[in-house]
Amino acid sequence: MSKSLKRVKAALEAAGVTTEIVAAEEDTRTAAQAASVAGCALDQIVKSIIFRGETSGHVRLFLTAGGNQVSAEKASALAGEPLGRADADLVRAETGFAIGGVSPVGHIAPVTAFLDPRLMEFATVWAAAGTPRHIFSIPPGELHRITGAEIADFTV
Repeated sequence: MSKSLKRVKAALEAAGVTTEIVAAEEDTRTAAQAASVAGCALDQIVKSIIFRGETSGHVRLFLTAGGNQVSAEKASALAGEPLGRADADLVRAETGFAIGGVSPVGHIAPVTAFLDPRLMEFATVWAAAGTPRHIFSIPPGELHRITGAEIADFTV
């Protein structure tokens, strides 16, 4: 088991979340791939979109429904600073995850996060479990509780 997957599993257990982490034969890097593996609607996939704060230099995490896109303007307003592209090195340095497997939980350091209200419309959502081939299901209310993410409108 990879270090990233172990961190996600430990974070879920520490938060009292009981779920099964699903190992896929194929990649779950995209929302469409993850939805196919999970057998769910595209919007039930939690995309972890990472931006770099142009002022702070730190990452900001936007947890959005699989079919939604993040508005850079709305996201910047929420973050309180202009946001730009986070490169792979910064994402790994601040979250501990590689792009394509960034989980909403199990980061190596605290990350400011925002949650798409669309995700709250489902009984269950699916998120990356720290690798491009592992996902887990969770009630969105539990995801909100354990991430501490602010529920906000940041999509186009």
